[in-house]
Amino acid sequence: MAKYPVEALKCWKKAKELREQYYINYASAKEKGGIRWSGSAWAFDAIPAGLGNDVFSLTGEPYGASVAVDRKFNKQCQDAAESAGFARDLCAYMRTYWGSIHLDKYLFGGPFPKPDFNFQTQICCSHSKWYQHASKIEKTPDFYIDVSVGPYKDLTEERLMYVTNQGLESIGWMEKVTGRSFDDELFFAAVKNEMRSTSLWAEICALNKARPAPLDEKTMYSLYVLATLSKSSKWCADFYEECLDEVKDRVARGIAAVGNERCRIMSDTQPPWGFLKVFRYLEEYGAVSIGSLYTFGLEGIWETKPDGSWGARTTPMAQGVEFKTREQVMRLYAEWNLSKPQFQHFYDPRLKTEMMKNMVREWGVDGVLLHLNRGCEGLSTGIMENRLGLASAGIPVMTYEGNMGDEREFDLGRTQNRVDSFMETLGLKRDFVHA
Repeated sequence: MAKYPVEALKCWKKAKELREQYYINYASAKEKGGIRWSGSAWAFDAIPAGLGNDVFSLTGEPYGASVAVDRKFNKQCQDAAESAGFARDLCAYMRTYWGSIHLDKYLFGGPFPKPDFNFQTQICCSHSKWYQHASKIEKTPDFYIDVSVGPYKDLTEERLMYVTNQGLESIGWMEKVTGRSFDDELFFAAVKNEMRSTSLWAEICALNKARPAPLDEKTMYSLYVLATLSKSSKWCADFYEECLDEVKDRVARGIAAVGNERCRIMSDTQPPWGFLKVFRYLEEYGAVSIGSLYTFGLEGIWETKPDGSWGARTTPMAQGVEFKTREQVMRLYAEWNLSKPQFQHFYDPRLKTEMMKNMVREWGVDGVLLHLNRGCEGLSTGIMENRLGLASAGIPVMTYEGNMGDEREFDLGRTQNRVDSFMETLGLKRDFVHA
């Protein structure tokens, strides 16, 4: 039975409208003489912003996740990629994106909107190959920035400048392929917006340390996605300001995401997007998923505070840093991105394990659900080492197999049975009532 008050998130409708408008703007950009580019959610999207106010992007992973919810179209995309000769064990988002191009069908209607250029970062094993193939079939120019320079704790001036100089080089390339001049002031503004967006999102996530949790992870998926679409846009940063105020208010009034909260769960990596009902099943046990390193750190930027807690990273603007030159701002921008939590585990799974252990402690987590996600080699790297590390620390862990973007590899009934067994070990019984 519910023991905490609940109410709908007021900014929910606006979040959905912003997401819808993003995809419409990309598709219609050419009608207004604008520029389209495509890359990943981790692409340095503040850089293309320097080309003008009519520059629109399509980030591949969120697009793949959106398609995954439409099971019929997703199956068509997966089949098209496999027919082109690509194996099922490749990144599911990548295969969906390729399939959409090969079919020449856009999820939101009409033919697939061809970008003017592809602009991508490289840290995951699939990143560059993803857009290399896309550029080949679209006959689109492409540029890649290698950010795989080692964990942030080992960052040196040489490693930082390696990334910074690639960002500076990309500007000349963009001017050449678009015929436009680069505006430093637009770039500076976009960097500030991105720093605001990513720090604000971390601050929002940190509020979930409260009991009851003001947000549940299924809801958070519809909020964090805006940063994966266009984190350097003013509309994204402004939305997170609004969202932060609302979540603070929810904490102050004791508003819960799950009214019958009596257990706090943490997940990991992307969920099976076609089966988000799993999170509602958890609620029948009074379990709220407070988030995950994926939800918090894919776009959120964090730092260790003076008291040792994990919190939103302080922006250079809040520290009084003035943005003066292209070179200085690019260096600040590269350093900010290299501190991203989700970058770290690509180098050593122990780094991820320690971050997860900190989250368990600070967010009061009772158990961890690890998705053995065959659809994402990058974020599943070292996941069984993470399981061992958490278990050795005495943290209850449940694993389940699946794929964030290919429903053929997810068994809902089997997963619910595993949840039943796991909840029994935590001493919980189902209420059979949704909060």
